[in-house]
Amino acid sequence: MGDYSEVIRKGAEEILKQNLFSDTLASIALEDIGACQHVVRTILGRDDIEIISVKGQYRLLNITSKDTILDAYAQDSTGRKINIEIQRRDTVDHARRIRYYGSMIDKSILDKGAYYDELPDVYIIYISETDLLGVGEAVYPVTKTLGKSGIPYDDGNYVVFANAAIDDGSDTAKLMKYFETADPDDMSQGDLSKRVHYLKCEKGGNDEMCKAAEELYNQGKEQGQIESTKSMAFSLYESGVSEDLIAKAANVSVETVRKWLGISVA
Repeated sequence: MGDYSEVIRKGAEEILKQNLFSDTLASIALEDIGACQHVVRTILGRDDIEIISVKGQYRLLNITSKDTILDAYAQDSTGRKINIEIQRRDTVDHARRIRYYGSMIDKSILDKGAYYDELPDVYIIYISETDLLGVGEAVYPVTKTLGKSGIPYDDGNYVVFANAAIDDGSDTAKLMKYFETADPDDMSQGDLSKRVHYLKCEKGGNDEMCKAAEELYNQGKEQGQIESTKSMAFSLYESGVSEDLIAKAANVSVETVRKWLGISVA
């Protein structure tokens, strides 16, 4: 038990050393409604947005394809869904990643038999250390128009990029510089600064960080168990064991086993 507690304590200490470009610390910080609202209002340049709920590290499950974990997933008072993503790597296809995240959010919202006009607006705010697309601005929205007419094409899906590489003196640039430091003594960023100070300097915040570290530890163990079970399923299948028996041995559905094995599910 002592070793376990020490692992959790050290895990919490490591998270506290991170800045807000760490999706772990960012997700914990942005779970606070005030902190999330400050970030959204600053980047979108809109003081009228009122966040009413937010979840960090929110998993969107998909039985037949890749799950998605959103760094922060919020809803405002008008029903808009807002996903804040923290991106450090330059190696992924960002446009297609955003496309996939948007599709997963839409799928999670629209119930079977519902009409498409019931889909709420979805905003994806993509925050990075570098100017991923080389636009040369601290913040820039993706705009959609119809041909050469310039007429807006509005499908209710909005993407906004923000980065810390371009310092144009804007409020977003100042916010991004704060993301780089996450200095608990810097109170320039309103509720976000209060949240970071609480997490890094106050006992209640330290307890919260320990809880987050414990959840990460348990998720890692669970993922390890899943990978081990998948490996067992492959071995059994190659030995001629039926999918039904593998499912019983692994205590999962036959559909899950088929997904692991790469067998198409009818």
